[in-house]
Amino acid sequence: MAGGASTPALVGEVSAAGGLGFLAAGYRSPADLRADLVQVRARTGALFGVNVFVPATSATDPVALDRYRLALAGEAQRYGVTLGDPPVGDTDGWEEKLALLVEERVPLVSFTFGCPSPSVVDRFHEVGTAVVGTVTSADEARACSRAGVDVLVVQGPEAGGHRASFTPEPSQGNGVGLLPLLAEVRDAVDLDLIAAGGIMDGGAVAAVLAAGAGAAQLGTAFLRTPESGAHPRHQAALVDPRFSSTSVTLAFSGRPARGLTNRFIREYGNTAPSAYPQVHHLTVPIRKAAAAAGDPDGMALWAGQGHRFTRDLPARRLVEVLAAEAAEAAVLTAGRLRRVPGQPGESR
Repeated sequence: MAGGASTPALVGEVSAAGGLGFLAAGYRSPADLRADLVQVRARTGALFGVNVFVPATSATDPVALDRYRLALAGEAQRYGVTLGDPPVGDTDGWEEKLALLVEERVPLVSFTFGCPSPSVVDRFHEVGTAVVGTVTSADEARACSRAGVDVLVVQGPEAGGHRASFTPEPSQGNGVGLLPLLAEVRDAVDLDLIAAGGIMDGGAVAAVLAAGAGAAQLGTAFLRTPESGAHPRHQAALVDPRFSSTSVTLAFSGRPARGLTNRFIREYGNTAPSAYPQVHHLTVPIRKAAAAAGDPDGMALWAGQGHRFTRDLPARRLVEVLAAEAAEAAVLTAGRLRRVPGQPGESR
């Protein structure tokens, strides 16, 4: 939920309601992240986590990046901006954020886009911080297990926003659905699992728990809460029939990410190179200008496949509703399993 959707208010309300709120460290400066931590702790004494982007290590093709820059010249003119200049060696403040989170003894830290090294994991364990890896395959799960992480988030391709895959190749935008992926990862490693991807209601929460997950992680479901930092046009687009489908695209960041299919994705989805975070920096001015103009067709409208089922509820109330729905679904499922097919009322 990096890029503004995750806010201290959202994290605080989710955790205070009995959930486990996660603060996004991605694209935040270390100073801003420190301020966010202060705000979360002022709101709740409950557990919360912080998600950190692992720096990219893949080489990019400068020719392909220059070609994409030329292709976007018309977009820059449309919005009256200059395309961004990708910094050299951008690590998103990796070392500084690690030091800050160790210093602050954050209860949980999760990692996306790669696996933290065993030495990084050890640094957090030394201060009592649990480490969470985010994976999209059994191989990635094994790598995180070898590194010593405590828990895995298993992200299915239904998820909104960036794929958490260790490699940024476009092929990583598709793959095995969440439920069979849970089975593959459960078979590969002996770690607690958190299921993520397309989960929008308590029934889906109950389903992933029945499939072997210890918890469910929801992102898109919280985008329309008043505590969300998602732009109002983004929130409206989630239930707008004009944006009924989602696409996995490289167009905005150079990394596979699922968002509502808009004009920008349709026009540049087949043009953008696999080059993260360079493409991200290149398109930032366009996305900011489109948001300022209230134009959803130039914005990165990250959303999972179940986006139309988002609810306009306060975050705390949404957690309560999800918990009640999950409990009801579990009871109904147990009741059905106690009956023999074709013979209602008879127990097994």
